[in-house]
Amino acid sequence: QVQLVESGGGLVQAGGSLRLSCAASGRTFSSYAMGWFRQAPGKERRFVAAISWNELTKYADSVKGRFTISRDTAKNMVYLQMNRLEPEDTAVYYCAAGPYSDYPNGYGYWGQGTQVTVSS
Repeated sequence: QVQLVESGGGLVQAGGSLRLSCAASGRTFSSYAMGWFRQAPGKERRFVAAISWNELTKYADSVKGRFTISRDTAKNMVYLQMNRLEPEDTAVYYCAAGPYSDYPNGYGYWGQGTQVTVSS
């Protein structure tokens, strides 16, 4: 079992930065890949970034070069550093644990989400 709690969301102006954090509990955290997904109102949940247990990373094209995913296994934490934010980044952001995948259906554990709002 893995429990996930996100934090760090908020309101920021376009061009600004935020760092999302995801605190994980559970002895098997280090064996999971971790992903960040986002869901805007009226839209489906979409892949943002993922990091494997051995720290391979991948990103959605829309965030490449602006967002960075990282993990601290010793602290059971995953982070999403978001720079040069755009209004289109506005969404609820979810942390998830599961396979190293772009697809939300494969992830078995999810946090409750944190709201990110980017004003123009």
